[in-house]
Amino acid sequence: MGELPPDGIDGIGATLALGADSILRLRWERGISIAEEDARRAMDRVNDLCAGARHPMLVDMATTKAVSRGARTVFGLPCSASRIALLGASQVDKVIANFILGVSSLPCPTKFFTSEPAALVWLKEG
Repeated sequence: MGELPPDGIDGIGATLALGADSILRLRWERGISIAEEDARRAMDRVNDLCAGARHPMLVDMATTKAVSRGARTVFGLPCSASRIALLGASQVDKVIANFILGVSSLPCPTKFFTSEPAALVWLKEG
């Protein structure tokens, strides 16, 4: 399978691509505040792109400003991701990721990283 170019997700500040390595890459715009509807659209697009298959997913959330409670709830719902690596660049990103990771029951293994190579290694382990 060839690499698909990043696809903008209608109405939100994010792109999504499925790489030749079978890893989904969801990239949020810098400085974005993710609302429930943004999260829902992103996860719907993930499910559409995967068409019933499960893939590991790298979520680049560096410099995300905030994630609403509703968005955190959506991120806690099952989707086509088999594992999720949250990629950030700062302590603020880590705090936001900890809010996401604090959801009582995440649908798949999820971990925060500040190194993309380390995140990719972890994703490929699963």
